[in-house]
Amino acid sequence: MEYKDYYKLLGVDRNATQADIKKAYRRLARKYHPDVSKESDAEARFKEVSEAYEVLHDPDKRAAYDQLGASWKQGQDFRPPPGWQWSGDFDGAGGQSDFSDFFESLFGGMGSPFERRGGFGSSRGFRRRGEDQVVTTTITLEDAYNGASRTLNLQTRITGADGRQHLEPRKLRVKIPAGVTQDQQIRLSGQGQPGQGGGDRGDLYLKINIAPHRQYRLEGRDVHLDLPVTPWEAALGCSLKVPTLGGWIDMKIPAGSQNGKRLRLKGRGLPGKPAGDQYVHLKLVTPPADTEAARALYRKMRDEMPMDPRESLTV
Repeated sequence: MEYKDYYKLLGVDRNATQADIKKAYRRLARKYHPDVSKESDAEARFKEVSEAYEVLHDPDKRAAYDQLGASWKQGQDFRPPPGWQWSGDFDGAGGQSDFSDFFESLFGGMGSPFERRGGFGSSRGFRRRGEDQVVTTTITLEDAYNGASRTLNLQTRITGADGRQHLEPRKLRVKIPAGVTQDQQIRLSGQGQPGQGGGDRGDLYLKINIAPHRQYRLEGRDVHLDLPVTPWEAALGCSLKVPTLGGWIDMKIPAGSQNGKRLRLKGRGLPGKPAGDQYVHLKLVTPPADTEAARALYRKMRDEMPMDPRESLTV
């Protein structure tokens, strides 16, 4: 369906004031009014300029029309965007509509507001739900575990009395629940962009970004920690204090543990239903042989505890 450039029909710029639009309409209405015009296509031209004025003189309708964007060019096929709603009826002569198909598709289900003398009727109004917004906020892993609050700096699209839109800053204090995960979106109902013509506000979706942590790795709700241990702690077994997001706990290291062994602390990850776990990965740390006594001890271990850790390798 063909897109109609209402600004071009009235011969005004897209930044035209309401006074400019009214002046242009009156001039063209006098020129093409069927009762006085000598033009062969006067009636059709009169309907076109009247339709253009019906949209551009109304701030809500003008703002809605402008949302089609500059990418629409005359001659392109047009499909009305989702979410457009109108209420109200107009009855023209014989019940026929004087609107173009483009107007009907955009604003929907209306008859003619035009009378033969060139006046306008009235509607019960245009309604459109506001757009949803997505805002990303970065939190720490501790915030994800304990919950947090943030003040968001938002931009709200406001339609002025002249039908033009501008952005106004606003602040919104939000609570982030404990147990949120990376890229999770929290829906804040009615906190998006304002609706038009009394339409409901859209929703705000708060997307969570969890900053990298200096000692933990996060996978879903599970937390991973590399725990340095000495060879004798791993070989003989012991009990060590291990950090978790909820505080220090005692954990038993089984005798004979090897480097890279993974131990599970159930429910010690992020809160949830179910809660995540914490996985502890053992990392053997070898004491430095930086003294003669240390080197002698290593030689004794070599002689008294012979082993080939590479015997399973093949080519």
